[in-house]
Amino acid sequence: MTPGTECIGADETVLVAARKMTELGVGALPICGTDNRLKGMLTDRDIVVKVLGAGKDPARTTAGELAQGEAVTIGADDDAGEILRTMTSHKVRRLPVIDGHDLVGIVAQADVARALPDPQVGDLLQALSTD
Repeated sequence: MTPGTECIGADETVLVAARKMTELGVGALPICGTDNRLKGMLTDRDIVVKVLGAGKDPARTTAGELAQGEAVTIGADDDAGEILRTMTSHKVRRLPVIDGHDLVGIVAQADVARALPDPQVGDLLQALSTD
């Protein structure tokens, strides 16, 4: 897990989010509401496909507009097996880690790969690579 994850505010623009991703060297940011609760995840792909590719203005589109449904999360005490099952069943490469209602970090596919035996890593990669 990568601790100390920074959020992008739901009311902040996608342009601000893209700049923050660049500064932090990350490809995704959690979207947090004014109540500091997780609202979703914003990826660099979301910005390209849902904003730029759709002809929307990134300086006027908010991160919250791209939050879709309830975010898939894991608990701070979940083990690598549970993380693997969650990533596989939801076909996500990054999971926000929640302790109670607080966002405490992000687990990425690479984090899981380092913690699992090789056959399970292969299963994860295969599951995430197929539609």
